[in-house]
Amino acid sequence: MLAFTYQLFIVKNNFAPAGINGIATMIQYKTGFSIGYMSLIINVPLCLLAYFFVNRDFAKKSLLFCIVYSFVYLGLQKIDFTSFQYDAGGHDTIYPVIISGTLGGLVYGICARHNASTGGTDIVSKYISIKKPYLNFFWITLILNAIVAIISFFVYAKPDTTGAVSYDYKPVCLCIIYCFISTFLGNVIIQGSKQAYKFTVITTHADEISDEILHTLHHGATKLSAVGAYKNQEKDVLICVVNKHQIVDFQNILEEYDNTFSFVENVGNTFGNFAKVK
Repeated sequence: MLAFTYQLFIVKNNFAPAGINGIATMIQYKTGFSIGYMSLIINVPLCLLAYFFVNRDFAKKSLLFCIVYSFVYLGLQKIDFTSFQYDAGGHDTIYPVIISGTLGGLVYGICARHNASTGGTDIVSKYISIKKPYLNFFWITLILNAIVAIISFFVYAKPDTTGAVSYDYKPVCLCIIYCFISTFLGNVIIQGSKQAYKFTVITTHADEISDEILHTLHHGATKLSAVGAYKNQEKDVLICVVNKHQIVDFQNILEEYDNTFSFVENVGNTFGNFAKVK
């Protein structure tokens, strides 16, 4: 999918997507040296680095992806896709960026959910975050992609009618848009479809509330014993995870009881025995 995305929507529209593949795209634009070969040259050593210093399972799966991607792309270069390629002609380039960013994000998310990556900056970021744990993975990736965007400002510069080099911010903007779309969608896929909400309830009516939760919302709850710090009184704490559409129903249950305080948190994903009650 990623190889098709590059062939159909990226290489003809003069912008570099995120990461190492963005650098490979610019090299192909300037020299004609294929992205497929460049991906192998860069990613194979990076995957070997990840095998010894990051995670072996992660490295093997990332290497498999990079090899398949590279050879598929090299194969696609031998096929005439002229009638299928999106050639914006330098005008409505935003559309291929949206399409390629969406498909790229889908690929990134699927790889991440299976402990793999598409190679490049993902491997570099993971290695740096292990060696320097205090550095945020997100910021490392952002900085590396920002470097790619800045370089693209100079790579895609063209001479004007007078022969002087004309610089254009469009490739930089398109690179940023691609990064945003692909990262956003990738994170959505990583989080999965099992998003929910966790209620933490401090109350003196734990048994009644948990009984209503069970019979009304069809979810269980975990009860803990606690002591309030202000009055040193014993309280019960209920922890319950419910589906997104059950928030109002849960709040309606709590409104029936006095001496009850609650707060809610967003749960990115759930594992184990959690039913999506409709």
